[in-house]
Amino acid sequence: MTTNTSNSEHTYDVVVVGGGAAGVGVGVALKHAGIENFVVLDRHMIGSSFALWPNETRFITPSFPTNSIGMLDINSVAIGFSPAYNLEVEHPTGQQYASHLCSVADFFDLPVQEEIDVKQVREHDGLFHLETNTGTIKALHVIWAAGEFQYPRMNGFAGNEHCQHTATVPGYKSLEGDDFIIIGGYESGVDAAYHLAHRGKRVRLFDKSGPWEDESSDPSVALSTYSLERMRTPGFMEQVELFPHTAIESVKYTAGVYEVTAKNGDVFQTHTQPLWAGGFEGGHKLVADLFEKRGDGFPLLNENDESTMVPGLFLCGPAVRHDNHVFCFIYKYRQRFAVVAKAIATYLGLPAEYLETYRNWGMYLDDLSCCGEECVC
Repeated sequence: MTTNTSNSEHTYDVVVVGGGAAGVGVGVALKHAGIENFVVLDRHMIGSSFALWPNETRFITPSFPTNSIGMLDINSVAIGFSPAYNLEVEHPTGQQYASHLCSVADFFDLPVQEEIDVKQVREHDGLFHLETNTGTIKALHVIWAAGEFQYPRMNGFAGNEHCQHTATVPGYKSLEGDDFIIIGGYESGVDAAYHLAHRGKRVRLFDKSGPWEDESSDPSVALSTYSLERMRTPGFMEQVELFPHTAIESVKYTAGVYEVTAKNGDVFQTHTQPLWAGGFEGGHKLVADLFEKRGDGFPLLNENDESTMVPGLFLCGPAVRHDNHVFCFIYKYRQRFAVVAKAIATYLGLPAEYLETYRNWGMYLDDLSCCGEECVC
């Protein structure tokens, strides 16, 4: 990999913005398509969003080859590479998965530039101009793969600023207090409750619906089996009190006491700062002006995951939506890597024959819908 270098005089065929699972995965697909004049930019380091996960947090999707006929590890981003074998764990931590992404980028010798912060993307006379902290980078095509974890949703109710977002927790071991209120009962909320409960803390977990009650097997809608399994452990059942269908209206902080008021009028108090597990805004918000919007606010894409408003700009990662299909997990959005790489290769006049092997990567998932709060691997 290359780092900390840029050339404002050079025009790339493709610039990939983001060095996480989506950026590394689509970068490998570009190589398989025969595209050489491209670069992957990350504002920190490869896999840095995963490295920022709370220390105890693990993938809810398990890593293992799914069957004997060659289907990939569910958390793979490149054909033939398995985090399960590379890391020798079934549910990797964020830090472990970041190291896995680095090893994939190294193996494929991806042209990576780290510590490049893209401030703005402009299209002018058939070229994209990416304004960065080190200067302007030009490209014929841009793949926006900025992910979402570094963009936590910081609103949702009055007094939200009095809470700590779970994405900013370095580790649950470091949190002080014995009586925790967690607002948001999807994966991050349950993860926080599980780790705090197993440290002997009292936890009250609130959710406006109650995803642990949903009978769907799709973790874009209901809790994963991994989370449901952890909710049935003795420590969780003894220490965690669940409040489904309890939307929060406000949080106030007065004289060392946090007062949490539900929309039904119930009031709860704690001396410990509440945790907010409300999901993420997503990095696609930074280029929202270059996409038309769907009814749900997500970017409108054509069949190649390209902007319908600015040709040559592609979206890759958990923000991809098609009709009611939601690609918010790695094993879902990796299905689109070859689609994007093939489209760009075609524009560049390349055959991209190797991408045909991607057809066997995974089955297309029908009639998916997202909970609208967070979809985190």
